[in-house]
Amino acid sequence: MLNCMNKTKTSFKCSHCNYITVKWLGCCPECKEWDSMVENKFSTIFKNEKSYNNAIQLTSLSSIDVEPQSRVLSGIGEWDRVVGGGLVPGSLIVITGDPGIGKSTLLLQVAYEIAQTKTVFYFSTEESLQQLKGRAMRLKTTNNNLLFSDTAELTGIIATAQEQKPDLIIIDSIQNCYITDAHTLPGSVGQLREAAFQLMRLSKEHNITVIITGHITKEGIIAGPKTLEHMVDAVFYLQGEDRWQTRMLRAVKNRFGAINELGFFNMENNGLQEVPNINAHLISEISHAPGSAIISIMEGSRPILLELQALTNASKLAMPQRVVSGLDHKQVILIAAILEKYVKIKLSMQDIFFKVSGGFKIKGSESDLGTAFALLSSYFQEPLPEKSIALGEISLTGQIKPINNIGHLIKEAEKFGITTLLVAKNQTIEKTSCVIKRFHNVYELLSLFGQ
Repeated sequence: MLNCMNKTKTSFKCSHCNYITVKWLGCCPECKEWDSMVENKFSTIFKNEKSYNNAIQLTSLSSIDVEPQSRVLSGIGEWDRVVGGGLVPGSLIVITGDPGIGKSTLLLQVAYEIAQTKTVFYFSTEESLQQLKGRAMRLKTTNNNLLFSDTAELTGIIATAQEQKPDLIIIDSIQNCYITDAHTLPGSVGQLREAAFQLMRLSKEHNITVIITGHITKEGIIAGPKTLEHMVDAVFYLQGEDRWQTRMLRAVKNRFGAINELGFFNMENNGLQEVPNINAHLISEISHAPGSAIISIMEGSRPILLELQALTNASKLAMPQRVVSGLDHKQVILIAAILEKYVKIKLSMQDIFFKVSGGFKIKGSESDLGTAFALLSSYFQEPLPEKSIALGEISLTGQIKPINNIGHLIKEAEKFGITTLLVAKNQTIEKTSCVIKRFHNVYELLSLFGQ
């Protein structure tokens, strides 16, 4: 006879950093997140003998039959490319972005195109059916295979999907869904986690593609528990750029495609219209002036041409200003320090204003050489050679280093009239019609400015 003792305990666990405490706290002491503590009740059973039941049967992958599944294409080229070549049946996807950025508009257009050949259910938890019809009429996206509901009860949504087996379900948004008999409010951490889990099981067990929209916090991340991003198959951010009313769809997680892939759309009266050639917009506004340098970076599988703009001016302050947008300000300060160290230019006594044109935010060290050229061009008030592009990294010792994927970058640059390449001395370049100017270290950069 086993001697057992059952004892129920309660603890509170942070949904962001997994910090555990025995009492509820409004703010997590570890990650400083508010309202992230979730109650956990569990029983501890002590036995004087171990027993294990419900053993799991394992199988080898070679014994599993896999039927090839074709991806679901919408016909919207930018969308299909960012999601990895079409939607994968049985996947769970999150799309998020600022309020009013166009998430619902984009999804309605995608749903309409897919409904030409598939069955699509669109559950709107934020808009009434009358509001949806008004938007659908404006966008001209009405189809008998595209069915709508304004219910927000998740249990009913899942039951309907299990019974009628649609090809695609869109829920806009997950924060407004509620679960019957749940003890937490809609949009709370606990309900979001439970809703995501149930939708994940629905998509995997019934081979239904599920797309949900999520709210965004003031920090620019998905509202709710971080586990939400781990549970889903793909996460896409829809971001805006005010100058052209351009929207950028960026893949930050994708189990079925490349991350950091970008798609571009223009917000127009009849909805979001794809922009397959964004570089034509970007290159048209680049000016040949002191402080301007053109670079090219890889965003997913696409080369993007960008203009870096720098302004240096003798500071009248005890601590010179450093105002940077679109690039990590520490990276700009680092390049300025390298130039001051090896080229003997007192950039530490200059106010530095730096930005990436087009409202882009870039990462990585591929922009180092362009950053250095922009700073030097502004300092000497001398423009770079017309139609030139800077491609290279800069080490802490002042050496110019080659970059990867330069063949793709050069090929794209040549399409838009680039005639001069500013690269590292040992950069390998295949056949090109451009003039190549090579640099071994930052001191050699001065040659472009008559120094």
